[in-house]
Amino acid sequence: MSKETYHFEINSDPNKLPLVEEFLEEISSGKNIDKTQRNNLLLAVNEAISNAMVHGNKTSSDKKVSIRVEIDETSLKVFIKDEGRGFKPEEIPDPTSPENIFRDSGRGLYIMKCCMDEVTYNFTPEGTELVLSMKLNK
Repeated sequence: MSKETYHFEINSDPNKLPLVEEFLEEISSGKNIDKTQRNNLLLAVNEAISNAMVHGNKTSSDKKVSIRVEIDETSLKVFIKDEGRGFKPEEIPDPTSPENIFRDSGRGLYIMKCCMDEVTYNFTPEGTELVLSMKLNK
């Protein structure tokens, strides 16, 4: 079982999100990823990159977001790292609670958790790394 690894780096400019989508489409084509999983992957990664740019890097154009994708026959992992100071996931309000239903923001982490099999964080002095994991359909 061979693992393939891909890298991509982007400035913290939300207008460049389509470049990330192209990168993921290129990687996922011809792989063991069905349409639903591909859509879930694109949605989760878009949310993650957007959060990294806006919340992690404060849309500072001199800060980067790096993306590493590892894929094999049975699983896919996306590592997204920003240069921010981190956050406490447990302090993010539940977007499904009645008081948060009509808020304009705050659904990104929830969406990622719904779309992926696992969402984890690595907090380092250099930034926050988010890991999105998905088991691929056989």
